[in-house]
Amino acid sequence: MKQPSPAYSTTLRLRYPNVLGQLNRIISTITNSDGFLGTLSVVSANRNTIVRDVVFQARDVQHGHQVVGVVSALDGVEVLQVSDRTFSMHVGGKIETCSKVPLENQDDLSMAYTPGVARVCAKIHEEPNASFALTLRANTVAVVTDGSAVLGMGNIGPRAAMPVMEGKAALFKVFGGVNAFPICLDTQDTEEIIKACKLLQPTFGGINLEDISSPRCVEIEQRLIDELEIPVFHDDQHGTAVVVLAALTNALKVVDKRIGDIRVTINGAGAAGAAVARLLQSVGVERIVVCDRSGIIYHGRDGNMNVVKQWLAENTNSERLEGSLSDAMNGADVFVGVSVADVLSAEDVKRMAKDAVVFALANPDPEIDPQVAADHARVVATGRSDYPNQINNVLCFPGLFRGVLDVHARLITDRMKIAAAKAIADVIPESGLTNDYIIPSVFDERVAVAVARAVSAAAEVDAAARG
Repeated sequence: MKQPSPAYSTTLRLRYPNVLGQLNRIISTITNSDGFLGTLSVVSANRNTIVRDVVFQARDVQHGHQVVGVVSALDGVEVLQVSDRTFSMHVGGKIETCSKVPLENQDDLSMAYTPGVARVCAKIHEEPNASFALTLRANTVAVVTDGSAVLGMGNIGPRAAMPVMEGKAALFKVFGGVNAFPICLDTQDTEEIIKACKLLQPTFGGINLEDISSPRCVEIEQRLIDELEIPVFHDDQHGTAVVVLAALTNALKVVDKRIGDIRVTINGAGAAGAAVARLLQSVGVERIVVCDRSGIIYHGRDGNMNVVKQWLAENTNSERLEGSLSDAMNGADVFVGVSVADVLSAEDVKRMAKDAVVFALANPDPEIDPQVAADHARVVATGRSDYPNQINNVLCFPGLFRGVLDVHARLITDRMKIAAAKAIADVIPESGLTNDYIIPSVFDERVAVAVARAVSAAAEVDAAARG
């Protein structure tokens, strides 16, 4: 059974008689209904009644309604208000803009705006690269989507995707100190998206592509990398790959295996799966087998193929294996799932090599129950926060863009991605690694700083920095 989650958190404002035992009756009703009790706050009280806010977590929306119903049915208890705390957090949006400079008198205004601003405009007109020093470009990223592949929801369009992009922008700011702004485009035409990003280029220091469906996202990213003067990064591809590499680096230390000796099975042949395969190959993983819903991808396969899968067919599976995901699991040292829930069985994990590593990253429900996988694998990771070893892209993109912007990089290279992965992994000393601790917490303040420094240094080595 699913556990209660903060994502389904409700505040009940209740009025009830100021009589001994009433609060305990309310608390028992919530907990006996499998609600997880949160904070209790008195709003007002008098000799006869108490008004109190009671917070609880539910398993899902329906379960939340059930808990509200049983509390409402209590004699003498009046439900004054029901607030969905997740929706309340989003009212009016999650981000805002603010001025960095004072505008308190005529002098301030004459420098920030007319007539003084004209001198700054003229300087940038003469030296376009001065825009990175004299405008918000120096620390601002566009988070661009068409809403065609929003995690867990699919093609919901640009308006419905906005809360996700706002959340991404908030993560950029909180974890990396990077200003980010959501750009939700009302088109799913590849050429129109490319054109829009090119037109937006003068405003931003970088572009983070988000939740654009595969294989279109691969072409869009590569075209923009080729045609723009600022770095472009599709986080769903490369952020995932970077954090997977970081986690794998430490997992292999735990199981005492060398990266050049392992065989990796990846389930999910979209943009993320292909990016993971590419990055793992770049650090020396030679044996990679990728599967999709039709089974193993191999050279010469005809059905259910596209340009991404064709690349995988030509560049992975050197052993020319064919068959199902279960066949691909035989003797595999590592499983990386970037696919859908419940496609991996306990029997599949049993067929893996000794001291197996399982990264079941499908969200919200992984490819296999982590507790089931842990019965047969040495190291298990998921994309969820309620299990050990959360592989989360927030470990990568805030620090990566912080480092990119610090040196005004023109592009993001493989060396920079590998440096980011190593920096994440190295936050945990080898002596501190365990089966359940191979990747730092997303709230570890050392991560973004370490990633930024490593990425900046790698950009200098690759001559990708403007300086």
